[in-house]
Amino acid sequence: MITLGLTPLLETERLRLRAPGPQDWLAALAFYRAPRSRFIRDGVDLTDGQCWRAWCHIVGSWVLRGYGSFVITLKGSDDAIGLSGPWHPIDWPEPEIGWTLWRDEVEGKGYAFEAAAATRAHAFRDLGWKTAVSYIDPPNARSVALAERLGAALDRDAPFPGEGPCLVYRHPRPEASA
Repeated sequence: MITLGLTPLLETERLRLRAPGPQDWLAALAFYRAPRSRFIRDGVDLTDGQCWRAWCHIVGSWVLRGYGSFVITLKGSDDAIGLSGPWHPIDWPEPEIGWTLWRDEVEGKGYAFEAAAATRAHAFRDLGWKTAVSYIDPPNARSVALAERLGAALDRDAPFPGEGPCLVYRHPRPEASA
């Protein structure tokens, strides 16, 4: 198996968070094709080529930035169930903590919270981030609820990528919540 080398492995009580690899492509493709991905693809159906390029952005972030979204797996399994982690395309105003769960049956179990909290801690602690936001499509009520559960607050004055609309939730620094 091809890997990204010395990427960190994060573990929580129930999850392993690892770098993406070729073994995750088919699960990612299934997600991009599924209705649950509508908030990250602006409701547009993507071609296989567009899905591939989106996946290559995920993998490429690790190579070009030295960090990126972690693949979420349940402990005891290497099957990808989603992504979470630090994300900062060059044309985005601020670094983001993002999350997606790829399958309906893993929704509502607290996995996204657990993964997002762990990857946010990694971004502040290990990457030295001073700030982090989450960019959320306004109709995505589950992500809004998760951002608020993580202690993030709506920042109505923050810039956001793209044309919008977009909600920007600002995450507290670890010392702010201690």
